[in-house]
Amino acid sequence: MYTPQILKALHNIEADPELKLVYQKQHRSPSSVSFSIKRFAATPNFNEENGGLMVYHIAAKPEENYFELRYCLSGGRYCEEQNCSLCKDFVTDLCTVSVPCVDVFSFRFTPDLMLPFVTGVKKEHKKDHILSFTFPQSFNKFFPVCNKIKLTLQSMLSHHFSGSTENIFLTARAHELLLYSLECLIEDNEEQIFTCKFLADERGRDKIYQARDILLQHIGSPLTIKELSRKVAINECYLKKGFKEVFGATIFEFYQQQRMEHAKFLLYEKNLSVTDVSDILGYSSISHFSAAFKKHTGLKPCELLR
Repeated sequence: MYTPQILKALHNIEADPELKLVYQKQHRSPSSVSFSIKRFAATPNFNEENGGLMVYHIAAKPEENYFELRYCLSGGRYCEEQNCSLCKDFVTDLCTVSVPCVDVFSFRFTPDLMLPFVTGVKKEHKKDHILSFTFPQSFNKFFPVCNKIKLTLQSMLSHHFSGSTENIFLTARAHELLLYSLECLIEDNEEQIFTCKFLADERGRDKIYQARDILLQHIGSPLTIKELSRKVAINECYLKKGFKEVFGATIFEFYQQQRMEHAKFLLYEKNLSVTDVSDILGYSSISHFSAAFKKHTGLKPCELLR
């Protein structure tokens, strides 16, 4: 189990307010991996534990889809005297002015960025659907930091590149992290077997996926099951059973989950007000939205505002 400090760092990409930011490097570009590297001076009681988190986000608008890899790495040391002899290659415990630190990393991948890697690839496994953004549900999943990931992260803090060559180096390392993290996270060898007979037909499955897409398109204007079944031309009973089997949730559960994931995106990423998000998602009152949000996330909407 991760400590509350690790969980907070992974979820918010910000360490505990008590931790002092001593270094940061950010790179944001629509044509390459956007990343953030932050080092915080650790407090004496900080538990030295490492963790990773994948955040996969499917939005109503495809251009807002993304997935992030986040890591929290502890046990390092930071020294501002980079030119001293002891710090020439890396900071050691012999350095009298260095401090223990906690490193928080974030790497964001977009559909446009991943397109060259998934074009023409047959989607046989879960990771193929994630990389091509065809996996239907948003999710957050923790995973351990293996030695390969740890060494790659550490190399991003101890290199000697600068300027454009530094961005090239860090982008290359970000793709390595993607590869290693997928190996740690995804199991490919599961074959999906359906109990609903009509799902054995590809056309039947297509109707279920079409229903999913329509739900996402109407994220702010809920449809009844009758309306949805008419739009995809399938029996209501088949639609409900097929949807539950394909996505592991009822239509209502899936819709509410996506609604709340989109709410988190609008609140945290877009910095919209609670009132605006409530209106966008079609809630009749702020109180109804706040209650639904807290039931789903355990937080009040205002607690997610930056």
